[in-house]
Amino acid sequence: MTRPLTDNMEIFAGLIVLIACCCSLLISNGNEIGGCSQTNNFFQYTNYRTSYHFQPSRNWINDPNGPMYYKGFYHLFYQYNPLGAVFGDIMIWGHSASYDLINWFHLNHALCPSEPYDINSCWSGSTTILPGSKPFILYTGIDANGRQVQNLAMPKNLSDPLLKEWVKFSGNPVMTPPNGVKKDDFRDPTTAWQGSDGEWRVIVGSRSNNQGIAILYRSKDFMHWTKFQNPLYSSERTGMWECPDFYPVSINGTKGVDTSVLNPSVKHVMKASFNSHDYYMLGTYNPQMEKFFPLTDFEGTSSDLRYDYGKFYASKTFFDNVKNRRILWGWVNESDSRQDDIEKGWSGVQSIPRQIWLDINGKQLLQWPVEEIETLRGKQASIDDKKLESGSVFEVSGITASQVDVEVVFELPELEEADEFINPGLVDPQLLCNDKNALIPSRLGPFGLLALATEELTEQTAIFFQIFRGHNRFVVLMCSDQSRSSLRKDVDKTTYGAFVDIDPRQEKISLRSLIDHSMIESFGGGGRTCITSRVYPQLATDKAARLYVFNNGTLGVVISSLNAWSINEARIGEEESFKV
Repeated sequence: MTRPLTDNMEIFAGLIVLIACCCSLLISNGNEIGGCSQTNNFFQYTNYRTSYHFQPSRNWINDPNGPMYYKGFYHLFYQYNPLGAVFGDIMIWGHSASYDLINWFHLNHALCPSEPYDINSCWSGSTTILPGSKPFILYTGIDANGRQVQNLAMPKNLSDPLLKEWVKFSGNPVMTPPNGVKKDDFRDPTTAWQGSDGEWRVIVGSRSNNQGIAILYRSKDFMHWTKFQNPLYSSERTGMWECPDFYPVSINGTKGVDTSVLNPSVKHVMKASFNSHDYYMLGTYNPQMEKFFPLTDFEGTSSDLRYDYGKFYASKTFFDNVKNRRILWGWVNESDSRQDDIEKGWSGVQSIPRQIWLDINGKQLLQWPVEEIETLRGKQASIDDKKLESGSVFEVSGITASQVDVEVVFELPELEEADEFINPGLVDPQLLCNDKNALIPSRLGPFGLLALATEELTEQTAIFFQIFRGHNRFVVLMCSDQSRSSLRKDVDKTTYGAFVDIDPRQEKISLRSLIDHSMIESFGGGGRTCITSRVYPQLATDKAARLYVFNNGTLGVVISSLNAWSINEARIGEEESFKV
């Protein structure tokens, strides 16, 4: 949430309309949205709408807020502009619910500007479930003076599993910008955690003296908060910390743990959103000192750990106590123009929910699409033990290539013949992918998938690997090359890249990609490296889209196994269309 607030009468005129909108449902399939007339052409750009990722039928969406599980339902809140397809001067909390994290029905807006402490917007925040199954929302409000302040809201009826109505705390705001922090540098409170002393802790993203900081607050009753003397953590190498997240991960397996767990069997994750990416550190939380001690600090280089090396921002996690897992969501923005967004009538998508856990080596997190996505799988195509000689391109047929889940595993019979990796210093993998694109051969690679491709390959998005031989190790590079993703000239075609921390002598090279019309989420090395792309092919849409496996390296590789499934459309619509 970085757009500055403008002080003009248009905001207040919009607010009057917005409050009226908030009395209605979030989305209608007709020509009205929350009572607000739409004049743009919704049916244009339909080839780019996703079929199984969460997005409203129209208008702007960004940060996921306050995801949780409550009395049989998963809840997702999100930043939403009910008045248009671009970021608005007045933002609200949209609200949807699901049985399974995949099929969603829309509910009334949860939070709308209405009081002096949030009259100019209800910005991002989190939910915390207190003992007795009592969920509370902490969110950032933009007050009448343009300050970012933290506010509290609670359900009107705890017996309602859909939590359709929320009541704002009469004592708001519960936190205001402290000394040394500008009024517009104080936002996005995290899920709170409870210490052994019974007190609650929460951090708020900020910056001061050009340092990104996680300001720590404490409370005995969750309503009255006191700022701790020092931040939980600060960094000199970052800008403003948006949408921070702080949570424990088990060192003994893939199961998640509750946010308040603190014992020798966990490490802690400190995540911050800045410079258009989500970065994280692993480390130790010391509750006596109220300090986080990372294994490595942010360096401001490509060596910093990221959730995703493509488009993925303002993410939020929650602990799913039903399946004992931690779930991660991220906002994936568009790669076309503001005018495109206005004409198509919508902007922004949420990633597929991902299970997240600590790698067995303790050095990074792993991510994988939640298992529920497999319930949408339809027709399947399989390939086993197929040699891909140099220059091979092989079509994966029998599936819907514009809407597919594909997993492929490669063997490298000539691994020792890989090109030498010359590393005179720190190498930025994204620049390396840009220089060594999908058409430039090395010995081992590029090999991988060509997604959303035309039959003649005039359009293609290549997700691929290249393997290099380093000093006593091998270097695995993963790239998402969008340079030929579309014949359109007015879209971003950035090539993304990252290294994958695996030893190809010990394990095979794997890639999973979720392809959904204009969205490609790719997971390399079992989820060690993730790259999300937005692409807008002009020709390779719907039934014209193709999926290929390719090898442009000079050495052969083997498809050990490939499985691809057409993915059926998720149900995302009105509450009335679901049996609740």
